[in-house]
Amino acid sequence: MGATFRHVAVLQQEVINWLQPRPGGIYLDATLGGGGHARLILEQSFPDGRLLGLDRDPAALAAATAELEPFGERVTTVHGNFAQVQELAAQHGFDQFDGILLDLGVSSHQLDTVARGFSFQGDAPLDMRMDTSGGRTAADLVAELSAQELTRIFFEYGEERWARRISRRIVETRTEHPLNTTRALAELVAEVVPKSADTIRINPATRVFQALRIEVNGELDALRQGLAAVVPLLHSGGRLAVISFHSLEDRIVKHFMRDQALSCECPPRLPVCSCNRQATLKILTRKGVRAAAVEVANNPRSRSAMLRVAEKI
Repeated sequence: MGATFRHVAVLQQEVINWLQPRPGGIYLDATLGGGGHARLILEQSFPDGRLLGLDRDPAALAAATAELEPFGERVTTVHGNFAQVQELAAQHGFDQFDGILLDLGVSSHQLDTVARGFSFQGDAPLDMRMDTSGGRTAADLVAELSAQELTRIFFEYGEERWARRISRRIVETRTEHPLNTTRALAELVAEVVPKSADTIRINPATRVFQALRIEVNGELDALRQGLAAVVPLLHSGGRLAVISFHSLEDRIVKHFMRDQALSCECPPRLPVCSCNRQATLKILTRKGVRAAAVEVANNPRSRSAMLRVAEKI
């Protein structure tokens, strides 16, 4: 499993520079993936730093566990969603951390494994579940949701301007035959979306597939819950690093950190603060950190990555 799972962790040096792993430190990689970031953290915290790694994808977890096996008891890997991080950490004997990493989105392995149904580059069942042990698939949503519900998903999560037109065609078509493969859905979207410079630049199905994936996995709700859950787990001076890959994720992360960094929410006209609010985070990356040109050239998927870091007060 570890040999076949392919995922290149993005912004590796940047993550290490900002998290500053040290010997004796305790760290959480809440989206373990292939274990690339976790391995670097464990190397930098040698000889006695410890790490808890979570992932909701059983394939990713198995690959990361194999990758990190040389670190022995210094690493604990757990199957689970980071939205439940407080419960999972407590179950495995962790209470607070010196650094926490969230690397959001879908991995290269998930995209490149045709059978997972994340990509329209091949033809496969329309699945898109990160955790294949249960839950509704993208095919279930396409088969069951109303045109109005589908329109909301495509517009909110894919920012798709043709959401209503695509949804109506899906509902019309599924009465004749099921839309349960990636190719069937991608071809339908290509027929519906008007040809333009934008559709030449990116496949017209890109936004629809992103929207379905986010809905299937509850990604944005999990992100909001996870961000709120990890802050209490940080030691004072501990750092939270979050890598996002599209504007919806980044907006949530940016606004969350800004909110946690506020020390007063009184109306500006009040001469003296009366809210007694205390900031919990200090933002360290005001504009975020992007991949260098060299990394983008070697790993094009890093182009959209945005790293934001904050420190617990």
